[in-house]
Amino acid sequence: MTGTVTLQSGQQFKGTWETSARSAKGEVVFFTGMTGYQEVLTDPSYAGQIVAFTYPLIGQYGLTDTASESADIQVAGVLVQTLAGNGAATDLKDWLEQSGVPVLSDIDTRSLVHALREHGDQWGVMTSESDVSFDGDLHQITETVSTPSHVRHGDGVNGHIVCLDFGVKASMVQAMVGRGYTVTVVPFDTTAAQVHALAPTGILVSNGPGDPRDLIDYLDDVREVSLAYPTLGICMGHQLLALAFGCEIEKQTYGHRGSNHPVRNVQTGEVWMTSQNHGYVVKQDSLEATPLELLFENVNDLSVEGTLHRTAPILTAQFHPEASPGPKEAQAIFDRFDEMIQQGVNVYA
Repeated sequence: MTGTVTLQSGQQFKGTWETSARSAKGEVVFFTGMTGYQEVLTDPSYAGQIVAFTYPLIGQYGLTDTASESADIQVAGVLVQTLAGNGAATDLKDWLEQSGVPVLSDIDTRSLVHALREHGDQWGVMTSESDVSFDGDLHQITETVSTPSHVRHGDGVNGHIVCLDFGVKASMVQAMVGRGYTVTVVPFDTTAAQVHALAPTGILVSNGPGDPRDLIDYLDDVREVSLAYPTLGICMGHQLLALAFGCEIEKQTYGHRGSNHPVRNVQTGEVWMTSQNHGYVVKQDSLEATPLELLFENVNDLSVEGTLHRTAPILTAQFHPEASPGPKEAQAIFDRFDEMIQQGVNVYA
């Protein structure tokens, strides 16, 4: 059966329906990694988005028990050039079918990405019907991906990290559990007083979907706990901490989503290849009047990729140091966070 994905710009791309789910709405974005489709599909940061995979063959290596970043597929829909099947119990097409996720194959993903690069990430509709309606938004998306209650991970002896869950990836939590910490994941709207009652030794402000400016009501609590304990903010967490300390956020024309984005440490000149998934960035000139300073910048477009607080042990990264998928060299960020907790100071300062 033939179906289409239609962008708000009016451009339409035809494909073949691969699952019984026949429609989806969401922000259409593209992911450039050659591998990692299971991690992308289960990453809460992609909630509410229709993801176009630019690698021409998706599904060829099946699925594994350990690669998912959450319990469910998070994306609204999937666009691919070719959807491969491997005939095994770990078949990607079967998993998408069972999850009720619409998939269009035979999409000219090259032309689609050119359209998104020209006109920007935009709302789109996947459908097999002639009627197309673009109503919908991502304003309330955080509460759909955040934990509804406290969840404890690990039983480490190095300390207790409270993770403010705006859509946290499982590998992010495991990065600190593997370094000897107990991690308690709490709802995104947990107050500063409730965090203090948990007696943390460190705070992790997680990744997540949507526009960070929609979460302005929670910035006071984020700022209070970050000044009380060594803090690491990743992706959405980086943006929320930036907002909390007075920076400005802007939407990119099209986001950074892939596993090979070069990032430079402005202190040392060292370059890491990183995994990224974001559509908003911190305005670099807005850092000047705040207690934050630039630490990492994107080599390609010089956008802000990480900051540090000038006096407090607060560190942020726009990229994903836990990778999954992607290169592992940026995992050194978790080592620095570990050192900040143990020493009580910002090790980059």
